[in-house]
Amino acid sequence: MSDMIKNGVHGCTKEEKYTYPSDPVIRERLEWFRDQKLALMMHFGPYSQMNGIDASWPLSEEDAEEREGVFWESDLDTFRQQYVDLNKSFNPVCVQPEKWAELAAECGFKYLLFTTKHHDGFCMFDTKYTDYKITDPSCPFHTHKHANLTKAVFDAFRAKGLGIGAYFSKPDWHCPWYWAKGEKRAWGSDRNPTYDPKERPDLWDKFTEFTHAQMTELVEEYGKIDILWLDGGQVKARNGQDIQLERFVEKARKIQPWLLTADRTVGGEYENYITPEQSIPDHVIRVPWESCVTLGKGWSHRYNDEYKSTRAVVKMVIEVVSHGGNLAINVGPQSNGELPAEAQRVLRGLGEWLKVNGEGIYGTRADVGRIGNVMFTQKGGTRYAFLPLDEGEVLPATLRIPVEQKLSCVRALGLDAPLDFTQDAQGITIHLPKELQGTSPYAVAFALM
Repeated sequence: MSDMIKNGVHGCTKEEKYTYPSDPVIRERLEWFRDQKLALMMHFGPYSQMNGIDASWPLSEEDAEEREGVFWESDLDTFRQQYVDLNKSFNPVCVQPEKWAELAAECGFKYLLFTTKHHDGFCMFDTKYTDYKITDPSCPFHTHKHANLTKAVFDAFRAKGLGIGAYFSKPDWHCPWYWAKGEKRAWGSDRNPTYDPKERPDLWDKFTEFTHAQMTELVEEYGKIDILWLDGGQVKARNGQDIQLERFVEKARKIQPWLLTADRTVGGEYENYITPEQSIPDHVIRVPWESCVTLGKGWSHRYNDEYKSTRAVVKMVIEVVSHGGNLAINVGPQSNGELPAEAQRVLRGLGEWLKVNGEGIYGTRADVGRIGNVMFTQKGGTRYAFLPLDEGEVLPATLRIPVEQKLSCVRALGLDAPLDFTQDAQGITIHLPKELQGTSPYAVAFALM
């Protein structure tokens, strides 16, 4: 992946090619979005049963490397059929959407991004347009009280005051009108349809209507949705795969006028914010954006996963926000529906830090970004300076902050009394109180006024 990262950014539309939406309501909602800063992202589905498999990718030859280490069948067709049949054993009976939402709120998340359908086509909601879904009798979970899991999750998070983002894959590799059999390319040969839509408009029109119908279900039947997060950037007009998104969005916004659409990597009017993936820009980006990063090694749950430390996550939050963006942290639930205990521990540590320092995170905008090891945000005439600490590093008696404007007051977030400081042309020297000296917080933050 490293060779795909340019200036710290992977997998997103370039800032200079971003198109601000013309709709004033959507522009206003983008300011709401930019205030939120932190999303809990959740990849969850039948694939969560198989340790180390990320959603969908092992089905495609274009992404055959995703099978490395998890390819237990020598015969590819058998492997694929076993993947497709995972719906027949998917039964996350321990799932508690209310507990997920409670944890998210406690840990400082402000909105959710939940996978309603990934590229493999399995629907985590009660769609009327396919039997490949969590509520179908072929899936043992269909008798559970939360069988329509997307609805239960959305309702639970909404009840906690969190925003709702619906991840939805535009490509559908289970749909007979996308990976159609008997066409020019073999089923699963790459991420694209097995035919040329220009040569088979009959199939493409069916697929377009199918996709519109499922997205319409989400905006009509699942309560207020703040964001429709559309993955699968190959599905776009300039790639010969025009699903007429403008026609759908016009209809959807008559139902939910506030709906943001993140048509990832496509650009234009309906990519309302850009989405770096598994990377953090190393510079300030002045258009709306959101990095999606996994807490562990992959998007779906892995036993004995290696999770980022709370210290690393706090630093990541500061880096993203100081560069003007939001951060979506992905945690994959276990196959039984529980969230991994270690992931919960890490996120709770983040939540405790945010309770003290969230003033300089939420509702802020980018300032100068980063100067040395100090990162800045600003809000309402106040600048905030953040200094992340490495493991084992402790705070000294004084700290140097590079800031040019004349200051009248400096305070550490979490402490009431203003701090003593001296100022010269290059910056300020802050005299830390005894209770901070020698401590090793994840990061220390100052309000500069």
